[in-house]
Amino acid sequence: MSVPKTTDCRVRCVLPFEAAPSEVTLLRRAAARQLSRWNVPVAVDEAEVIVTELATNVVKHVGEGASAMLVLEWRRDRLRLEVHDRSPALPSLRDADCYEECGRGLHLIAGLAVGWVAVVTAGGKAVWCEVPLSAETDCLRIERAVEALERYQGAESGAGRRGRSRDAALEKCAVELVADLLHWTAARGHDPEDVLDRAHMHYEAEAEMA
Repeated sequence: MSVPKTTDCRVRCVLPFEAAPSEVTLLRRAAARQLSRWNVPVAVDEAEVIVTELATNVVKHVGEGASAMLVLEWRRDRLRLEVHDRSPALPSLRDADCYEECGRGLHLIAGLAVGWVAVVTAGGKAVWCEVPLSAETDCLRIERAVEALERYQGAESGAGRRGRSRDAALEKCAVELVADLLHWTAARGHDPEDVLDRAHMHYEAEAEMA
């Protein structure tokens, strides 16, 4: 684990890790602790999910035991999360069937962050995304939520719907998405009820601050 570095208006923290399921959990916790030290708790939940997905992709597609590195960079109004590994093979965003357990990771990241980027580097590749931290975060979250729900729902089922019909369809989709996310947490060894409680506490804390 490296000491955070400050340059201009940026603060960086580099966390090397080894591609292994047990390391993913430790990496997620280390990232959460670092964000708490920086006093940016508004991004902790999003960062934990993104770090888990990016690190898990290294385990799955690069191989267990591979050396990798997580870089956290706080730029005042946004948080960048980067994962570097030694494989030059770039990930691709593909349509995942609603019954597939895999293939949703990048869609989930795209829904939580302001897009994502994968680039070839001199030593392999880097995959990064950014989470906004500005005063407009709540509006951006709502916009991303609608976008994620519409993508999750599918173009055919959502096409042409407006007003209450569209809202009802998105509400139904939101319930299904939450259920799928609980399955996702359980599959990774977490307690779904604990995740729900934490999410609700996070929501209430932000609502009180609004």
